[in-house]
Amino acid sequence: MKVLVVDDEQDMQMLFEQRFRKEIKEQKMDFAFAISGEEALKYLDKHHHEAVLILSDINMPGMTGLELLKHIKQKYEAPPPVVMMITAYGDQENYSQAMSLGADDFLTKPIDFTLLKEKLKIETNG
Repeated sequence: MKVLVVDDEQDMQMLFEQRFRKEIKEQKMDFAFAISGEEALKYLDKHHHEAVLILSDINMPGMTGLELLKHIKQKYEAPPPVVMMITAYGDQENYSQAMSLGADDFLTKPIDFTLLKEKLKIETNG
């Protein structure tokens, strides 16, 4: 499963690689990282339909996660990648906006990786 993580926080890459070390080693998951919405769109243009899941932060400089979500849902219809939005602010306005733009799920920071793995239907044994 190819996952694109979009977040302007540099430590997110290390965090995901640590938390999914076993899945990466067993080649069950493959991660790509982008630090902005613009970079994520460039990645998607080059690797069309590789990413089946996109995890995107909402609050980023430049293009926000919500703007990125809008682009993804308009441009990549068949089959659209699953998009989960991540925010440090679990407020109703961001949630409503993300869902109305077609987000498939919503996570708050700090990310509960056990919950995320359950959402991704990955066995968390060890």
